[in-house]
Amino acid sequence: MRDKLISQDVQAYGVCNTCTIMLVRLAYERAWWFRLIREPLRLGMILLGWLHRINPKDYQVRTLDCHGCIRFTKTALKEKSDLFCWLNDRVNPVFNLILETLVTQEEIQEAKRYAREATHARK
Repeated sequence: MRDKLISQDVQAYGVCNTCTIMLVRLAYERAWWFRLIREPLRLGMILLGWLHRINPKDYQVRTLDCHGCIRFTKTALKEKSDLFCWLNDRVNPVFNLILETLVTQEEIQEAKRYAREATHARK
């Protein structure tokens, strides 16, 4: 098990570098079959998150769109689950390749910009 456990008593501030929600919405519009790939992976993260008592709604965010995002479950699982890390190291590169065939580089850059503005602390 990983040592960096998120405290259950304190809400963690959610930080994201790429808005997956934005990219996934575009991919769903462009390829009906993309749901068949993503939804089982998302369900697996939700189940592992539940087993590790991770609630993505515990993360403070600055936008309503980000509230409860699966990204926060994924981030916490990387800290808490060796099994998830092993699976993610194998599945995530393939998932990203598929997603990148469905969205443009400009859309990816926009998703990165949006995520930084939506979650990173203002200076």
